Amino acid sequence: MPRFSTENIRNVAIVGHTGCGKTTLIESLLYHSGALSIPGNIECGTTLSDYSPQEKALQHSIDVTLCSFDHSEHHVNLLDTPGYPELMGRTLSILPAADSIAVVINAHTGIEQVTQLMIEKSREADRPCLIIVNKTDGPATNASALLEDIQARFGSECLPLNLPAADGQSVIDCFFEHTDATTAFSDVQEAHDTLVDQVVEIDEELMQLYLEQGEELTAEQLHIPFEQALRDGHLIPVCFVSAQSGAGIPQLLEILTRLMPSPLETNPPQFLKGEGPDAPEVRVKPDPNAHVIAHVFKISVDPYLGRVGLFRIYQGTINTGSQLFIGDSRKPFKVAHLMKLQGKEHSEITSAIPGDLCAVAKIDDLEFNALLHDNHEEDDYHLRMVERPQPMCGLAITPTRRGDEQKLSDALHKLASEDPGIKIEHRIAQNETVMYGAGELHLKIILDRMQSQYNLEIETRPPSIAYRETITAPAEGHHRHKKQTGGAGQFGEVSLRITPLPRDSGFRFVNKVVGGAIPGQFIPAVEKGVRQVLGSGALAGFPLQDIEVTVYDGKHHSVDSKEIAFVAAGKKAFLDAIHQAHPILLEPIVDVNIITPSNNVGDITGDISAKRGLINGTAVLPQQQVEISAQLPLSEMDGYQSRLKALTGGEGQFTMALSHYAPLPNRQQTELIANHQPTQEAG
Repeated sequence: MPRFSTENIRNVAIVGHTGCGKTTLIESLLYHSGALSIPGNIECGTTLSDYSPQEKALQHSIDVTLCSFDHSEHHVNLLDTPGYPELMGRTLSILPAADSIAVVINAHTGIEQVTQLMIEKSREADRPCLIIVNKTDGPATNASALLEDIQARFGSECLPLNLPAADGQSVIDCFFEHTDATTAFSDVQEAHDTLVDQVVEIDEELMQLYLEQGEELTAEQLHIPFEQALRDGHLIPVCFVSAQSGAGIPQLLEILTRLMPSPLETNPPQFLKGEGPDAPEVRVKPDPNAHVIAHVFKISVDPYLGRVGLFRIYQGTINTGSQLFIGDSRKPFKVAHLMKLQGKEHSEITSAIPGDLCAVAKIDDLEFNALLHDNHEEDDYHLRMVERPQPMCGLAITPTRRGDEQKLSDALHKLASEDPGIKIEHRIAQNETVMYGAGELHLKIILDRMQSQYNLEIETRPPSIAYRETITAPAEGHHRHKKQTGGAGQFGEVSLRITPLPRDSGFRFVNKVVGGAIPGQFIPAVEKGVRQVLGSGALAGFPLQDIEVTVYDGKHHSVDSKEIAFVAAGKKAFLDAIHQAHPILLEPIVDVNIITPSNNVGDITGDISAKRGLINGTAVLPQQQVEISAQLPLSEMDGYQSRLKALTGGEGQFTMALSHYAPLPNRQQTELIANHQPTQEAG
């Protein structure tokens, strides 16, 4: 059995904007707890969590890494996360595995984009939150002003557990053992009293004891209401540290082990049974003797271990040799190797209990967000996840070397399994593979991995726009296919009528032939010829839509009529009708929702109007944010993320989804048709 119990486990996600010092903070915690003999260094590429060649080159975290240490009979699992805004999908995907979220703020730069996002997401995930102000020993640090900004932005419940010392080289405890030491700002007793006042509001009996008898409350007396205040969001503790010098790190170790919630104390996970909005919640309890329920929160592909699945155990005990089901699979897999991860290193264990974060390897069926269990009663269980940003930035990709197509497909499958923020789309009509990510940096990281890890050279270009063709007027078409080659000939004649349908109605084929003018066995051949044109288009090579085709007459020959003849006749008759029906090109229009700081609204709306867009409305959001709803042509969205980033100083975000198709302006239509003609003639 493990050397610790569930009540002594702490699972903490370390999050924050890039450059705030998360990785250095984790190194310092590992060192001061005794897990490391020497702390790693980012510049030297020796940190435990940033071990990949890409991370060493960038000197920033780009993936989630699990590290752990033991301190004061507690086992602490730390999840180091990326801080780039474009990689937030990776960070958000692991939040359900954490019992608390520590948001790290750079004391020099203050509250940044990811700081704001992660405070919001911790509330959305219903997870207790801790704010860690790092780099407090810098020369130009104004910790007092930063604390005021934190309270103004995130609420008065953000209260300091310690304060920087007057010399800036250490921190003074305001909760466990508060003294009269001189601080850089505020006062230890005042900070302590404010904390206690906030905590006792949760417990009426304790409040009465505190107010009426004027008794000093101990940390032990405050523990239960303190945990309740964390769970309710009634308290967000703030602590000050310098990961580089070690100032405040011993105090932070005490805060993590003594004040952050255990799996028994945090808000319960939101498990659902079944799918859909009406799926009922089910209770999962951290009972080591109950059925096993575990959730896979990360997949990685190791060159030696193969597919590695990181999971959190919510219920039951997993042992080496346990038989587990994945989702609703009927066939279990055997846990041959149960592991604890420490950065890129792994060590085998024999047993794992509720609350712990572990891993299994070489299970090819494991996927992100999979549920592991040992009883079919839990087949329909799944965990409610934090909403992640949809991948909006796309690139069409092809291998540079011929013959690498299968190699590319295999690499994409592995990369997509590791990163839930990637979406791969195979467009048959355009004959292209499109990879979507959260932004240009995200895509660059994936492309670099393809080259370094899979030896793939990739050519990229913007994805093709899925234009469509349609007609605007009814028309009739006729064609007689007659071919004599000396032997049996080919004959088929078709007359048809085409009518425009309402937008986005698709295609409809109607047979109104009477009297056997076209024998019934040849009608499918006529439709086949018509559908050949539907797929290849008649103007610029794009699929046709919103057309009704009615075949009403024709002729046949008792000897020479055959299927191939009516396929050709149907195709040519359809083309004849289209050219008389005033065909046009349609372009996809997308619904776009943009969230931006309020002072950038004018720039955003002006840019939308310049790109043939239509503003549908605006809505005022908290924290001086505004949501803009608009519709734009998809062709104008190329590079939009970079434009939005430039207009909002990197703080804007957007989502888009296909709305409808609309007529393409004449100038663009003429260009597309002209570009298609040489290709058509060459063919």
